[in-house]
Amino acid sequence: MILIDTFAIYALADRADPQHRRARRQFDQLRATGVTILTHSYVLIESVALLKHRLGFATARTFVDDARAFEMEWISAATHEAAVELWRQKGRRKVSLVDAVSFVVM
Repeated sequence: MILIDTFAIYALADRADPQHRRARRQFDQLRATGVTILTHSYVLIESVALLKHRLGFATARTFVDDARAFEMEWISAATHEAAVELWRQKGRRKVSLVDAVSFVVM
């Protein structure tokens, strides 16, 4: 199982992104080997907002439809609170709340 985050999702979606080819190659390899690709609801929301802002509504809508292929972790109140505590501890190290949620999920 591997967790995919907003950075990787954006690189997959934007052909102009410097990491697009690498991200596409790695993503295709993971899918071919049957590895479960995990994400969580906060990454979903963050990715949709970023894709819509930078690449438009159609790209964001396509991602929402394609995201059904991922194993989705819907964030509970307990996970959120654990992530907020971690975020408070790491806040000065430029860790976003979404990143903190990812650390807790992992």
